[in-house]
Amino acid sequence: MAAQENKAKILILATEDCAYPGANAAGQAHMSYPENSYVMRVRAPVMFPEQFYLDCFKKGIYGIIIMSCGVECPYDGAYPALAARADKVYVMMREQGLDPRRLRLTGVCTVCTKAFVKEVNQMNALVTELGPPGTENKAAA
Repeated sequence: MAAQENKAKILILATEDCAYPGANAAGQAHMSYPENSYVMRVRAPVMFPEQFYLDCFKKGIYGIIIMSCGVECPYDGAYPALAARADKVYVMMREQGLDPRRLRLTGVCTVCTKAFVKEVNQMNALVTELGPPGTENKAAA
């Protein structure tokens, strides 16, 4: 199982105004979370088109967490647009046989170290259970 966890890469899109400082604070506090997690600081995750997420799954990412500022986003209208984009991606994921739980949109603030670690641990447990992207339906068959 440990070998599977190492292969089960988790991409975290962390907004530079909220979630990235929260992730940084978790690191500074020496809080531990799975080493298969890759934090990418982004200005606004709404800039990523729907196909980006599907391409990530095709290229070996097992789970994606979009950590945003939520309704406190400094960019007017960005969070509602991001939520709508995520909804479209969920539909596309189902059409391609991907479990939509592999993509999670959540709000993490600058001091939310425990929330950051909890989200990453939950995603790690899920992707470890699900296995590689695209195997969800094969396991059920």
